[in-house]
Amino acid sequence: MEKKFRITVEGKQYIVAVEDITTGGTQGIYPEPGSMNIAPQPAAPVPTAPAPAASASPAAAAGPGDEVAPLGGVVQTVHVNVGQVVNEGDKLISLEAMKMVTHVVARRGGKVTSIAVKPGDPVDAGQVLLSIG
Repeated sequence: MEKKFRITVEGKQYIVAVEDITTGGTQGIYPEPGSMNIAPQPAAPVPTAPAPAASASPAAAAGPGDEVAPLGGVVQTVHVNVGQVVNEGDKLISLEAMKMVTHVVARRGGKVTSIAVKPGDPVDAGQVLLSIG
């Protein structure tokens, strides 16, 4: 008895005819070398996903005094208050991502004019955390 199977190997589809050559109640596990004829079949075109639409990244929306999240995570601690004067390099916010803590530090000195997050808030990479004026 002959059966046909469709097999895909490295993206190419093949139609394979397999014949049961069982004799005397024993099954032949391996075919004889050269006994299998494989005819390559043209592969069906694979649909491609449409390119994502260009959108402004959250970091592009940030102003010159804005401090943004370097990665996605959860706000663990806010180390400053509105109106507080900070120096370049001061620790502003601690973010937790995958059980690791990342500290966001001031890129410039000035006065904290607004804070957009609070402890427990989830944030995305590039999201504005606070502003320094």
